[in-house]
Formats: sequence, C-alpha cells, structure tokens
Amino acid sequence: MRDETPEEPRPLRSGYTTGSCATATSLAAARLLLTGEALDAAQIALPKERSATLRLEFCRLIAGGAEAGTLKDAGDDPDVTHGALVFARVALSDEPGVRFYAGEGVGTVTKPGLVLAVGEPAINPVPRQMMQGNLAALAAECGYAGGFDVTINIEGGAELALKTMNPRLGILGGLSILGTTGIVRPFSCSAYIASIQQGIDVARANGFRHLAACTGNASEDAMRRRYGFDDTALIEMGDFAGAALKHLRKVPVERFSVCGGFGKISKLAAGHMDLHSRHSSIDLPQLAEWAAAIGASAELQQRMREANTSQQALALCRAEGIALGDAVCARALAFARRIVPLEVTLEVFAIDRQGNLVGEALEVR
Repeated sequence: MRDETPEEPRPLRSGYTTGSCATATSLAAARLLLTGEALDAAQIALPKERSATLRLEFCRLIAGGAEAGTLKDAGDDPDVTHGALVFARVALSDEPGVRFYAGEGVGTVTKPGLVLAVGEPAINPVPRQMMQGNLAALAAECGYAGGFDVTINIEGGAELALKTMNPRLGILGGLSILGTTGIVRPFSCSAYIASIQQGIDVARANGFRHLAACTGNASEDAMRRRYGFDDTALIEMGDFAGAALKHLRKVPVERFSVCGGFGKISKLAAGHMDLHSRHSSIDLPQLAEWAAAIGASAELQQRMREANTSQQALALCRAEGIALGDAVCARALAFARRIVPLEVTLEVFAIDRQGNLVGEALEVR
C-alpha cells in the first residue's frame, strides 16, 4: 500500500512510465552483455530529446543472457503499477533488430481493435521505439552488428492487471507496457482516457454495435440488467464522459448508452464533460429550475435548493411525482448530441445509490 499523501500542499512529483522502466532495464542488461559492466543506474533517451536516469535493483548475468530490474516509480500519480518490479531479460542474436516477448506479468493481445496485432506482447509502440532507439545507440557505441531478444516482465503483473481494464480489452496474462513521453504526469489521466478509447475500439472491432459508457460498477450492473451486455460492450468511462463521447467522432457505433449516478448525469446535463468533483459541482438551484420546468411547486423548489445532496433533491421530486430523473437525462442527452455524430443513436440513464434506474432518455429512430 502506498503512503498517505501529506495534508499540506506541495508540488506533485512526476514519475516514470512502464515504458521507461522497460527501456532502462533492457538497456542495462544489454550493456552488461556487450561490455561486462553491471550498472546500478541506467540513463536512457526519452522522446522529445529528453533523458532520464533510473535506479536499478539488480543487473546480472543469467543463463543465456542478462537481466536487470527497477522498481516502478509513478511519482504522485495513483498508478496501479507504482512500486512494482519491472525487469528485462535480454539475449543477443545474430539477427539484427529487436524482438519483443511478453514475460511474467506482461499481457498478450487476444482481441482485434488495438494498435497491436493479436498475438503480440502488450508492449505499446512508443515503448518499443524507445527500446529500439536506445539499444541501437548502444550497439553503435560497441560496434555490435547483431540484434537483441528482449523479454519484459512485471512481478505480480497478472494480479495487478485484474485491477485494470486489460481483461476487458482482451489483453490477457498481465499488464501493458505503456507511455508516450516516458514521464508520468501526476493525475494527468491520459492513461485512463486512452483505455476508454481502446475499449471503444476493441468493442467495435469485435462486432459490437451497441455500447454503454458507465461511470462505475453500479451503472455497469444496471446496463447488464437492461440489455444483457457482454463485458466487452461496457466501457468504464469513470468521470471522463467527454473522452467517451468525443471518441465516437472517430469510431461511431450504431447505438451508445451513457449511464451513471444521478448526480454525475446532472453534471453532464449542465454541460460538464469531466464529472469529477475537482472539475464540476452539482448545482442544486439549477436542479430546482429544471424541476420547475416540469411542474414542481415553489415550495418543492425551495426544499430542493436547501437539500444536502442531489439524491435528496431527486427523492423530494419523486415523492411528489415530478420526473426529475427523466428530465435530467433528457438534458444530458441533448448536450451529448452536440458532440456525437448524428449517425449514432444516443440514450442516457441515471441510477440511484442502490443501482436502480431513476431516469432515462431515449432517442427513437
């Protein structure tokens, strides 16, 4: 378990991607094989003409090659791989170039729709380019004309992968080696947004034409009950509604459902695309205005403004037969329609804290 974040404000610390870890460890292992030098830290070239130095836990010869490992440091980003041991095993080859293999805790692609072909180790293109570039520079430095067989491993990666969207994306057996810059920016959320986009790509490539983007487990369960969805058709968007909706411009589907807690759907209805409390707030006076538009009395509106939560405001409306849930979903659908291509049929659902549907808005075509 990671240490608790201190209460006093301080600058957030950046870290390194699994792609950087794989690059540093493969380079150190290859250097040991070519020069006999066992390093305790490895300096690597990153994209955009930057560099980084990563501390190594070990760098040693093994049967048939060498291996080196480092502990993944994600900085202050809440990364599931923070503290994991990433290690590379490298063997020299007469055949030039670099060949990649999935070792312990690194997944293999089993479904089409990702940037990697089915059967490939889940080592994304930029980490591959980083390793190829750093190893090519080492080979030139050492006058080495052969190639490298690189196996990337993550200790405990198979278990950690169960906490990610990899199984749903068809990446089985472990984690992915990720990164586009080599640096993890705290709370940048880029990896999460990429997984949303990949989820839509994979579902579409596997023939699913009706998808549901959900804010969490309860909303996913609601959509399963409603439609009997396969897991592949369920997109875990969390708070990033905008990322899911915008991606439909590139890869439209026939039908797209959005489902979330009533409070989060009310934020979408108000025009917010990031539903996290850091970036958007529930507006009780606005909920009261929307309720007024569908018949709420002045007294009910005042009680809604004084409510503690959106769920309480919803309960007040339901007790008086005011269909606030449907009205909020209709407004959320109207906002989403401004983003999503017309060829995609949209629908929006809201649930309460027990996971029961409390509102819906459907396009009929």
